[in-house]
Amino acid sequence: MQKRWVLKERGNPEKVAALSAELGIGPVLAELLVQRDVNTFEEAKDFFRPTLDQLHDPFLMKDMDKAVERVLIAIDNKEKILVYGDYDVDGTTAVSLVYTFLREIGHDAVDYYIPDRYSEGYGISFKGVDFAHEEGFSLVIALDCGIKAIEKIKKANEYGVDFIICDHHRPDDQLPEAVAVLDAKRPDCNYPFKELSGCGVGFKLIQAIASSKNIPFTILNKYLDLVVVSIASDIVPITGENRILAYFGLQLINQNPRPGFEAILRYSNIIRKPEGTYISVPTPQTIPNGNGFDDFPCIFNRELTISDMVFLVGPRINAAGRIESGRNSVKLLVCATHEEADTIAQQINDFNTTRRDLDAITTDMAMDAIKSDARLRDACSTVVYHQDWHKGVIGIVASRLIETYYRPTIVLTQSNGLVTGSARSIKDFDIYDAIDECSELLEHFGGHKYAAGLSMKPENLEAFIEKFEGVVKKGLTEDMLSPEVEIDLKINLNEIGPRFYKVLKQFAPFGPGNMSPVFQTDGVIDNGYGRIVGKNHLKLTIGHHEIASAPFAAIAFQQGDHFNYISQGKPFSICYHIEENEWNNQKSIQLNIKDIKIPVKEG
Repeated sequence: MQKRWVLKERGNPEKVAALSAELGIGPVLAELLVQRDVNTFEEAKDFFRPTLDQLHDPFLMKDMDKAVERVLIAIDNKEKILVYGDYDVDGTTAVSLVYTFLREIGHDAVDYYIPDRYSEGYGISFKGVDFAHEEGFSLVIALDCGIKAIEKIKKANEYGVDFIICDHHRPDDQLPEAVAVLDAKRPDCNYPFKELSGCGVGFKLIQAIASSKNIPFTILNKYLDLVVVSIASDIVPITGENRILAYFGLQLINQNPRPGFEAILRYSNIIRKPEGTYISVPTPQTIPNGNGFDDFPCIFNRELTISDMVFLVGPRINAAGRIESGRNSVKLLVCATHEEADTIAQQINDFNTTRRDLDAITTDMAMDAIKSDARLRDACSTVVYHQDWHKGVIGIVASRLIETYYRPTIVLTQSNGLVTGSARSIKDFDIYDAIDECSELLEHFGGHKYAAGLSMKPENLEAFIEKFEGVVKKGLTEDMLSPEVEIDLKINLNEIGPRFYKVLKQFAPFGPGNMSPVFQTDGVIDNGYGRIVGKNHLKLTIGHHEIASAPFAAIAFQQGDHFNYISQGKPFSICYHIEENEWNNQKSIQLNIKDIKIPVKEG
């Protein structure tokens, strides 16, 4: 699929020059900082060396005072508290965080509830409300859900069950009549940072409770690993407060992961056996008091990143809710011993294997449906439905379809008499708003700009497909239909070196809002020993065609189609990340090529 290369606008030259001089770094690095709205020495200090005291006062969030007051009353009166959360990574990490905190501060009358994906669906359910009432819970803390649960909260109020809602999804005009509704996206909420994850909102709640009870903030440090996994897996911007939470959460996971996370990571190739010679990953700062778990021989063969949370940890935590029950994920994350964690992690890894198999089968079926249907092939959107598809993988399948058919996509199946599905979008197209325009055909929907869930009566399916296609067709521009590679800067290879990379690494953690920089370099050639590796990848050694520069090892995934041209020693252009590669205990700079362009006259 042809990609568009879009070069970011250059920063103010005077700002770049001043910052370069003030920090003693080259103009390329200074330009990258200015692009990230880092313009002064003090802002650079905060960016490179964030501190936990930069976190906002949680009481700036609307209704936080009401939420804390109600929780403290429940604690004083020894009321039963139910911690309720969604079945995905964000929800289960949030539940684990709040549940463990309440127990740690001495409130034993607390339990947790994760709705069943299949019998209850997303968010607060009537079944969950009934459970709280029947089991004598007088307070429910709902995390990562609830902002649209108008009727469910009304039912809870009839029962005399109070709700505190901690959500980060977009609210409707009407809010549930809960004791407190914590959501920075409320129009009347002046909280300075609007992009917390659901677990992040839960963290702000326990931060506020701790403050009110004069509990030292250091007690909360042990929960930052849960927060960073939620931030990574829910694809929220890693800017502002999220960047601070992610920065320290990654440190904690690298230094001393909780048993649940370590048990999950043992199913990847990231952990070196205890007898290895590699010493634990160094970090610039130490989190006071760690996470309270006992030391255990856990040696990583490299520093864990946000990408590891997304691709190694998140899918396994999600797998429990996709295949069986999200309660298994909470059980894993609240484990205090490695023995217990290992047993649950093995079960969850088995769920993940099942999930991958279902994912592959469903993706193949969806691809076949598109290939065999001219209407689907020619549409501006992709909406595919099969009543027997597994509800737990349709969101993943939607993302995979976008990799081949780059357009807004909804994958639907049948559950509890309704057609239900997951939506995923492409850059710059707000799929939540598009679904909202079809809301009269829906029973429920909710989500974000790029991901949403929805359900409808079966008889509305064809009308929905037609209307959604019309909305998408009206809202798309031609540029949106080509995948975009956003390039930070054009540079020459001779600008890259060990000191350059040492500073560049400190731009991490990378993620939405602070992506790993992408560079463009023109007029490069391979040294003649390039080859195709794996299924369709290129292993190259890159240098300039006409400029003196040291050669760099490079890997280009899924770019093997360019090999015939490159092997002739002709120049081409690349856009790439700069990363570190380790082989035989030797580290070197490597270019991870995202895309290759050959001259048009040659193409």
